[in-house]
Amino acid sequence: MYKLFFNLVFKRMDPEKAHYLAFRWIRLAARTPVLRTFVAAALAPRYKELRTEALGLRMHGPFGLAAGFDKNAIAIDGMAMLGFDHIEIGTVTGEPQPGNPKKRLFRLVQDRALINRMGFNNEGSLAVAARLASRSPVFRTTVGVNIGKTKVVPEAEAVGDYVKSTERLAAFADYLVVNVSSPNTPGLRNLQATEALRPLLTAVREAADRSVRSRRVPLLVKIAPDLADEDIDAVADLAVELGLDGVIATNTTISREGLVTKGDVVDETGGLSGAPLKERSLEVLRRLYARVGDRITLVGVGGIENAEDAWQRILAGATLVQGYSAFIYEGPFYARAIHKGLAARLRTSPYATLADAIGADVRKKADAA
Repeated sequence: MYKLFFNLVFKRMDPEKAHYLAFRWIRLAARTPVLRTFVAAALAPRYKELRTEALGLRMHGPFGLAAGFDKNAIAIDGMAMLGFDHIEIGTVTGEPQPGNPKKRLFRLVQDRALINRMGFNNEGSLAVAARLASRSPVFRTTVGVNIGKTKVVPEAEAVGDYVKSTERLAAFADYLVVNVSSPNTPGLRNLQATEALRPLLTAVREAADRSVRSRRVPLLVKIAPDLADEDIDAVADLAVELGLDGVIATNTTISREGLVTKGDVVDETGGLSGAPLKERSLEVLRRLYARVGDRITLVGVGGIENAEDAWQRILAGATLVQGYSAFIYEGPFYARAIHKGLAARLRTSPYATLADAIGADVRKKADAA
């Protein structure tokens, strides 16, 4: 049914307009008491065997919504209603900004992918913090806050910009993510180099600890799939050295290799997400797990279309898995299908619990070697 609707309606619309239309419907449903109860019952069934502990938090399951969909924390209950076990809002910047000029979001339907150069369009950390502070949750869920650099802030002043957002948002975050891997903010990816990343992560950690004294806010970093293998190893080592809580692998890619889609849309600048990112994101995840094991939490994202994709990320070392682009193509039953499929795979696997399956394929390979 959704695929027919997508082809007849959304496919004919500008992708960004379609996004905001769907967003309004989701928010409206979540605000309607009887309707949201029925929607949640249909789309967010709970499986006891999928209950997950990660980052010191208990979640209904391992599958969440990646950053980028809800930039301003306006649809957390709506996305929880649709079955996502955690919702990562943002990316939020120190100051409000409109993002890049439109048109800035493109569908590659044949590849089940998106190209975006949104440019961190958001209301800024002060406004988002105020919204989170006044929120009255309808559904229990985990909320991650993804922070990035304001575009007009020079690279040399990036640390102060991240610290500003941290001080404003840490109190409302179940976990914080430092985003240094979007290709759509000039110079941002330079911060992935360990000599720049070390002082940045150290300053954010200290700011979070100053701002929230009643608990330790978990801190993660999100990396790009385009990093060389030795740079992935360097980030992994740095994360362990600094006592980071996790790494999210991966953000969008600037590569256009292997696309089926032809035409000018392929040449649009921006980050590519969706199915074409699947293999590289999985490779990065495996490399990270081989390097860090269970010392930090790994989050797998990029090309998660179905339960098998999510299961492969778990076997590769991910404790948590996130999706976004496939949600556009799969529609409201996306999270439900992944939960159902994960539960089925776990039941027929040799693992007693989901935690036992984390990194199993990487460990087997290491043992065989």
